[in-house]
Amino acid sequence: MRLSARASSLFVSFLCLPAGLLFAQGNYEVQVYGSELVPPRTTMVELHSNVTVEGSKTTDDGSLPTEHQFHETVEITHGFNEWFETGFYFFTNHQADQGWMWVGDHIRPRISVPESYHLPVGLSLSQEFGYQRPVISPDTWTWEIRPIIDKKLGPWYWSFNPTFDRSFHGPSADRGFEFSPNFKISYDFTKRITGGFEYYGALGPVTGFDPLRDQQQQLLPAIDVNLGDKWEFNLGVGVGMTHGTDHLLVKMILGRRFKL
Repeated sequence: MRLSARASSLFVSFLCLPAGLLFAQGNYEVQVYGSELVPPRTTMVELHSNVTVEGSKTTDDGSLPTEHQFHETVEITHGFNEWFETGFYFFTNHQADQGWMWVGDHIRPRISVPESYHLPVGLSLSQEFGYQRPVISPDTWTWEIRPIIDKKLGPWYWSFNPTFDRSFHGPSADRGFEFSPNFKISYDFTKRITGGFEYYGALGPVTGFDPLRDQQQQLLPAIDVNLGDKWEFNLGVGVGMTHGTDHLLVKMILGRRFKL
């Protein structure tokens, strides 16, 4: 079935929005998105927790090193209808010699093609706008465009997020859009337990990727536990595969849906 004129115009409008304000995903919300939205008149509250076990010990740009950083991110997402939701993020960070600190915030409007269109794959488009403090990253204002393509085939599931992001204030502003692909593949071992792999990359500007040692590439074995319609749970351990990536990260996501 073809998209309605309204749905088509929404996708075009999202792609053509002017430069906005977005905070890149970084290590604060380590997640490969699926195309499914939060149901209408429902609010999802998620706690994203992760710790960098082995990361950078020093930096040369004035920001804090990542090793032993503990991140807590609160995400609140509300579903308005079958094709639109909006999420809001509140990022915090803890280090032994710094204590807890506020990192930044961002907002994420997202649209999706409803299941009633019966497309062969799930399709969604997310944009994220926001700010992070310069003590965390010298690139303070950023924008991300995240197309989402996924598919469920029996016990198998895969999702691909070919993400494009850019800085508008900081040393990376002149690099333009950068390509940060994310990918997930998983298998339902039981009705409640799903296991698989997640991949997170930051390859560099779309006009010419960074050398391999400077790219960020991380492979993360993960499990998802089905706790019913109201809850979600995800746990994973990420291993950096290049010199420019934090070597070891542990992350957990716990979410609860509230019907309004």
